[in-house]
Amino acid sequence: MSELTDLRGDAMAVLMATSRTFFIPITRLSPGLQEAVSAAYLCMRAIDEIEDHSQLPSDVKSSLLYSVSKLLQKDFTRTDLTTLLRPYESVLPEVSLRLYDWVELCPKETVEKVKKATSVMAKGMAEWVEKNWDIRTEDDLNDYTYYVAGLVGVMLSDLWEWYDGTKTDKNLAVAFGRGLQSVNILRNREEDQERGVSFFPDGWELEDMFKYARANLALADAYIEDINKGHIYEFCKIPLALAHGTLNTLEKGREKLTRNDVLDIVSQVVDK
Repeated sequence: MSELTDLRGDAMAVLMATSRTFFIPITRLSPGLQEAVSAAYLCMRAIDEIEDHSQLPSDVKSSLLYSVSKLLQKDFTRTDLTTLLRPYESVLPEVSLRLYDWVELCPKETVEKVKKATSVMAKGMAEWVEKNWDIRTEDDLNDYTYYVAGLVGVMLSDLWEWYDGTKTDKNLAVAFGRGLQSVNILRNREEDQERGVSFFPDGWELEDMFKYARANLALADAYIEDINKGHIYEFCKIPLALAHGTLNTLEKGREKLTRNDVLDIVSQVVDK
């Protein structure tokens, strides 16, 4: 029991260090669901850090992501993961190196769901690394955002249903993830351009991406209408409200929400 308690504490510490958006709503989830969502988020963040890593060559990224995807399709051991990542342990962050721990943290009924979704995501990420994130059309953008974010929405829907029978529309769940990701694309555009990557389809201007983000966030608003008020609703509403707030801020020419902005938005959701 103490080992699991320690692992929970480690997970929350790593979560706090890696996600300002999701840390607060995760801490408000009920026991059991909190571990499931924490573990799922950290598993996906583990592979996201490989895809986004600034020091790893693309061929290494894709190879690691394909290998992690295959590991997750079986009952892998800590040694399996350590052996795979050892050559890169000096540059990979803790959240990636401890992927095995995050799988261990999953409640047993959710392990296979989380592993499967993370495996599919890792494979999709590897394929986009190989393409050098060369997004030419809106279909390309939809494909990319499905793998890096839409799958998160689908997996969360599976966890809601596992926990208390809450049923949600999977297509709207994809839009939920896609909407949050498109806001990140807008927020990180200059940084992406500096590393030679653009997630804007050919011919798209800022207004086109704002329109894409707004359309998906509207579908995300519809997604949460199926969820009864409570901690699951709060969990979805908080990052969605932050995404809407960030989009409004970016349209006004500001770089990001201030800490006070974030606290105000969260308090408005929680107090309702």
